This record gives sequence, C-alpha cells and structure tokens, in this order.
Amino acid sequence: MTTPRTVLVTGGNRGIGYTIAEEFVAAGHRVAVTARSGSGPEGSLTVVADVTDPESVDAAFTTVEAALGPVEVVVANAGITRDVLLMRMTEEDFSSVVDTNLGGAFRVVKRASKNMLKARFGRIVLVSSVVGLYGGAGQANYAASKSALVGFARSLTREVGARGITANVVAPGFVETDMTAVLAPEKQAEYKKSIPAGRYGTATEVARTITWLAGDDAAYISGAVIPVDGGLGMGH
Repeated sequence: MTTPRTVLVTGGNRGIGYTIAEEFVAAGHRVAVTARSGSGPEGSLTVVADVTDPESVDAAFTTVEAALGPVEVVVANAGITRDVLLMRMTEEDFSSVVDTNLGGAFRVVKRASKNMLKARFGRIVLVSSVVGLYGGAGQANYAASKSALVGFARSLTREVGARGITANVVAPGFVETDMTAVLAPEKQAEYKKSIPAGRYGTATEVARTITWLAGDDAAYISGAVIPVDGGLGMGH
C-alpha cells in the first residue's frame, strides 16, 4: 500500500486531469485540483486558479495547505492548444500556449518545491504529450511547450534529486477524450493505423501510470520520460 499523500493536480476539472484526480482519490490520497471553472471528482477539493498568474497559484496552494496539509505530490497537467500552421501563427498563439503549458508547470512546481525541500520528499509529474518529441504539423507552439518539460524535469532532478524529490514526465499519445471523440471516423481510423497498439489509450491508463510514478515503488525513477502511447512515439 502506498503512503497516503497530499496531491495537487492542475487542470483537474475535465479530461485526463479529472481521471488522474479520481485515481488518486481511489488510492486513498488527499487530493486537490485546480480549475479555472467546473470542479474535480467527488472526494477532491477544487480550488480556482489560473496557472499563468503566480499570485493565483500561490493563493491556491495556501488554500490547499490549510485544508489538506503541505503538497507532497504535484501533477502539472493544465494545458491548452492553439493549433495553426507556423506561417499563420500569431505571437499570441505562441506565447499563450507556452505560458500556460510550460510557464504554468514552472509556477506550480516552484511553489510546491518550498515544502518539498523542507520535508525532503516530493513527487513532481509533468504531463507532456507524444507530440512533444514526435512533432505535429500545426503544433509548433504546443510541441515546443511539451518537449520543454523534459529539460525542465531533468534540470529539477539534478537540483533536488538528493532531497528525496523526483521529477518525471509522462507523455500520453492519443487518448479517448472529448477531443478525439469529435474526429471524423476516417480520421480516427487513419490515426489508429499509425499506433502499433491499434487503438487509442484510455485516460485511466495515463492516470494509473502517474499514480504509480507518485507512489513509493517509483522512488528511484527521476528525469524519465514515460510514454503512454501504444508505441506511437518509439525511440524518443
């Protein structure tokens, strides 16, 4: 049985983030989620936060700490896409995606690290994407923000690895979510053909990889990129 921890999942109000929070609750952890709107699963505490605003992030942590204790596990999952070909990509298309996906992870992890360093324990999991290392047409902004998380996690590992803190990246591939559900059937078939497993993943498969990484059994894994993509991004 993994030790119960205080866990914060950013963007935990829908999709993969919601399922991640659900799995942590099911495993007996004290779970909080940040959301700009909506709420996390039953049994979790929802705090309203905008990961692009350091004061908002700080206030969210203060609320969680008062209710559940110092955050021991942080899952940086909040992210946005603004897919558009480079020639048409605006400054705002680029900077908003990078500021949310990469800047958001930086702000959340920086705030979490204070207590982790004191406690000499911490689990940092950054949710990237197969696109981060595989690339995606029309996704220069998103792919850049997601691949940058690898350098971030590895630098963190070198900085705080001796303090009982791990920092890892999980890179999901195509997962059954509202976003993939709206794709035309022929588009879905085409995507599935490129995945060796021949199917989309489930949010639960991603979430359980993350709960395992945050648990006692993964204490000696840090700076790793764990793909959960059915073999799509092999070699990265």
